[in-house]
Amino acid sequence: MPASTTQIKELREKTGAGIMECKRALDEGGSMDEAEKLLKKWGLALAEKKAGREASQGIVDSYVHAGRIGALIELNCETDFVARTDDFKTLAREIAMQVAATNPRAITAQQDDTASADADGELALLDQPYIRDPSKTVQELLNEAISRLRENIVVRRIARFELGGS
Repeated sequence: MPASTTQIKELREKTGAGIMECKRALDEGGSMDEAEKLLKKWGLALAEKKAGREASQGIVDSYVHAGRIGALIELNCETDFVARTDDFKTLAREIAMQVAATNPRAITAQQDDTASADADGELALLDQPYIRDPSKTVQELLNEAISRLRENIVVRRIARFELGGS
C-alpha cells in the first residue's frame, strides 16, 4: 500500500529528509520505524559518497557558557550558500557547545597522537556521544546534516578556553 501524505509529512518532520525520499522509504520499509532506518542508512551512504569533496567554505562559530568557558570551531562545507543556512549555523553552534562541554583532545581518533584516548577515557570529538541525545554520536549528527544539506561538511578546527585554565 502506498504511503499516505500524513505519513510522509510525519517522517519528513522527524528526519528532515526530502519528500520523495520519505515516500520511497515508507514504500520500501512499510512501517515508520523501518522507513527511519532506511533513511539513516541512505544518509550514511550519502555522507560517505560526499566525503571526498573539497569543503573550503563555511563559518567560524563560538559558544560561551556562563562567561567562564568558551569554544570556537571552524565548520566547513562546499558552498557559501549552505554556510549561510540556519541549519548549518545551528549545527555549528551545537558542535561548539559539545566542544565547550567535553573539551575533546582531537577532532578524530586519527588526529589524536597520544598513546591511547581510551587510557584516560577521553574520546575524539566525532566519537563522543552527542550531549543533547546520547543515543547518537557527533559523527552521526554530522552525517544527518550532510544528508539534509547534500554537501560534505567537515569540522576543520576546534579550540576551547576556560577562565583560569591552562
